[in-house]
Amino acid sequence: MRTEQEMFDLILNFAKQDQRVRVVAMNGSRANPNIKPDIYQDFDIVYIVTEMASFLSDDAWLDYFGKRIIMQKPEGMELFPPDGKPRFSYLMLFEDGNRIDLSLLPLEELEQYLKEDSIIRILLDKDGRMPAPPQSSDVDYWIKRPTPGMFDYCCNEFWWLSTYVAKGLARNELPYAIAHLDYMRKQLMTMLSCQLGFEKGFNFSIGKDYKYLQQHLDPENWQALLNTWQMDNAGNTWQSMFMACNLFCRVSNKVSFKLSCPLKGYDRSVTNYLTEVFRCN
Repeated sequence: MRTEQEMFDLILNFAKQDQRVRVVAMNGSRANPNIKPDIYQDFDIVYIVTEMASFLSDDAWLDYFGKRIIMQKPEGMELFPPDGKPRFSYLMLFEDGNRIDLSLLPLEELEQYLKEDSIIRILLDKDGRMPAPPQSSDVDYWIKRPTPGMFDYCCNEFWWLSTYVAKGLARNELPYAIAHLDYMRKQLMTMLSCQLGFEKGFNFSIGKDYKYLQQHLDPENWQALLNTWQMDNAGNTWQSMFMACNLFCRVSNKVSFKLSCPLKGYDRSVTNYLTEVFRCN
């Protein structure tokens, strides 16, 4: 496997030799000073270029970076409709296990790009466009302190979704029920994040898709959350849903107290409904 330094040399040497590339930036975990490095980190690289058409006309230039196992071009795939931003990405996994997510961005979009993300390192600036390069920070990804409205929405959405799970299970539509239990769990993890914020401060990140949640949750709540993933049959899915409801009740009560925001009784009324549907099936 090529070392981190070898990969950076590869990325920067290409840029230095190609007059179209004027700035090289890096986002993602390798640019985040709070993330412990490991060999699975992507190289999230942005080439800010004078024009994109010549790059897009032929993928042969990508061979410079190594032999690929697989590649995706999100903006060129029907599965991922373009988001309207003037950029193009190449997600590349190489035979040695390294991965580069390389994006092309027009030079005129540089100023806007610098405003989009607090996690950014400038690796190369050929023209001195940034005499004071931005300091990389994960502040944009810190847990957000909930407002009373956000708290109520989270509670409402969690309990509303639970009725879909019950309906799916009552109809023996397991994929439908599982999908909505997954949606419920996202609200549960949002509420757990709010609790962590009140306990530890709203000045840290739990990562994309809550991937660092385990590092901050106490073992009891972590295990309670894990127990909600038993969904291989209807009986276990019912049990997982009720476990999720119990955990959400405990956590939302704590957040409610911290916010001085009374609960609206969704837990009692909806739990009664869920219990009745369960008993009838």
